[in-house]
Amino acid sequence: MRRGGAVLDQRARVPPQPPPHPPSPPRGGLTRALAEARRDLAYRPRLWPYGAGPVVVRRVMGVVGAAVAGTLVVGLMALADMSAAEPEPSAAGTGLMRMPAERRGGEPASGTASGADGFVAGTGPVRPVVEQVAPLKGLRKPHLFVVARKSIDQSTADRVARVKGVRAVELADAASVTMDGKKVQTLGVSPSSFRAYTPKSTANSDSLWANVAAGDVAVSFVLGNDGGLRLGGTAKSGARSLRIGAYATMGLGTIDAVVSRQTARSLGLPENNALVVSAPSVDSAKLRRTLLRVLPKGTQIASVNPVAPKVTAGGSGQTGQTGQIPWSAESFMSSDQIRTALTAAASKLGRPYVWGAEGPDTFDCSGLVQWAYAQAGIRVPRVTHQQFVAGPHVPMAQIQPGDLIFWRHDPTNPGYVSHVAIYWGDGKMLHAPRTGDVVKISPVSTRNLAGVVRISPGVAARVR
Repeated sequence: MRRGGAVLDQRARVPPQPPPHPPSPPRGGLTRALAEARRDLAYRPRLWPYGAGPVVVRRVMGVVGAAVAGTLVVGLMALADMSAAEPEPSAAGTGLMRMPAERRGGEPASGTASGADGFVAGTGPVRPVVEQVAPLKGLRKPHLFVVARKSIDQSTADRVARVKGVRAVELADAASVTMDGKKVQTLGVSPSSFRAYTPKSTANSDSLWANVAAGDVAVSFVLGNDGGLRLGGTAKSGARSLRIGAYATMGLGTIDAVVSRQTARSLGLPENNALVVSAPSVDSAKLRRTLLRVLPKGTQIASVNPVAPKVTAGGSGQTGQTGQIPWSAESFMSSDQIRTALTAAASKLGRPYVWGAEGPDTFDCSGLVQWAYAQAGIRVPRVTHQQFVAGPHVPMAQIQPGDLIFWRHDPTNPGYVSHVAIYWGDGKMLHAPRTGDVVKISPVSTRNLAGVVRISPGVAARVR
């Protein structure tokens, strides 16, 4: 992990530990548990988000070029990747690249304050007022997040706003910025208007947005807590030092940092290449297809809080009483696939947790899940909140080995799914807990439990 104030390329390395022998199967036999016949289930599926990557711009090299990701499997979008040593807006090329790593970790540190203002740094010495932040007038839930290859002009944004079902739109700047050597997906926003699209406690915090307007960066709780960006401290971004003005998980997929538009300019972020869309009364998947026809070619759109169509009791209509969709045993992983995924995960016992790591020697929580299931040929999305919609939700009483368990541990956004583990059997789970810990098997905890998901390969492969 890299710590605040470190040299840009410095990496604090945790020496890998050789994995111990996998534990013996739990009482009753893991093999027998895995071989149990999967019964048909009846749980209504949830819609899934979509995903992404970035462009690299270096101070001494100018534009290095654009690398194109083969598929969009996680996160949000294609974001420009800047080291921001000196602002050179003309050098800020854009393009598609590999998605960023998982940003969500384990349980929050003990003794943390509650409420948004408990995670806001003091103002310190009087700083010049860059922008007066307007009072919050109301909340707008984001449903789609758009990133284009180039700037979205106002006329195009207006066309999106006029699409049936769209309630509001907000232009922003999107890039992957290097902070203390970490690639951090970052948004440049107007604090007065963007705050309405954030979780309630974050939106209500005048001091948080005043700090952002004054030039600070607000980072997600886990990036700060597990990524070593200390509240009130600084992070190096090229030649510039950014003060960590708040911990605030915005709930926009892998977006882990927010700055003002003026700070975004100084960092060299591309201008107006992102759009947040609020559309609470329209099917998100259908709206996404419509917007792809309105927006420039190459634009990517992620579902953030997807709105699903209602299904009639018979399962055939688009409106009416919500019903249940039956799941057959063939919708899920086979016993051999589950055994392979569990064996792969167990082979990494003792390996260190590292924020954003996805193997093969270090992992964060969802990076471990994605890697283990890939060994069984199952494509699972990269980030926790996407894995949460990779299959039907199962009651804890029906949990089976290979199911995923999720928690909401983020105190800055209590509704956000922030941690995942693999159910091992016999009341045990296998997971990568947090910074300073290692991949381990632990008793299942139900504190802040969000739910249990049974992976459906077909559904998981379509999550974006």
